[in-house]
Amino acid sequence: MKTLLLVPILALLAFTISEPKSLEKKERKFAKDFLKDTKSDVVKTVRGLSDAQLKYKIAPDRWSVEECAKHIAAAEMGLRQMLDGSLKQPATPEKRSEIKVTDEQLIKMVEDRSRKAQAPEQLKPENTPFKSADEALSSFKENREKLIDFVKNTQEDLRNHVVELPFGKIDAYQLVLMISAHSNRHTQQMKEVIADANFPKQ
Repeated sequence: MKTLLLVPILALLAFTISEPKSLEKKERKFAKDFLKDTKSDVVKTVRGLSDAQLKYKIAPDRWSVEECAKHIAAAEMGLRQMLDGSLKQPATPEKRSEIKVTDEQLIKMVEDRSRKAQAPEQLKPENTPFKSADEALSSFKENREKLIDFVKNTQEDLRNHVVELPFGKIDAYQLVLMISAHSNRHTQQMKEVIADANFPKQ
């Protein structure tokens, strides 16, 4: 009788252990707020600039505000596709030990403008599908809202889906943070352009 009773209990235990783990409340809130704040900063930085201001470059090999906006919008789409792709694969909790960065370290690394990085060809402004800063901004806002909604509602086990990037492995939750940090990195770049002494007055 005791053995018979133990079987369903063990089965229930096994089911509970294998159940996907959804985000903790504080993780969900942090990601959601971070995404909202960085979205607002992108929009405020670009909104209201004239064509001359949008196209102004500090130097021929530096990006303009418009080019930064196009890159941000294209990266938003590309990184979201990477996120969705990773969640279609089985969770890989056994790879968690291979993640070498904390959430905070990842954000700091991505936002650090002193660390130079070369954009992949498809994410260079001239190779994006956007004809203008307005088009890029519209796409960015739409995709960011979808991502915020995803973070609010997802029950996916983001922490146990491990993604491999050129600099190492991160989990799917960190990929969400990376999307936000990436837009912030280039918002800083846009602000550097705007702060230049020769930036057009109008």
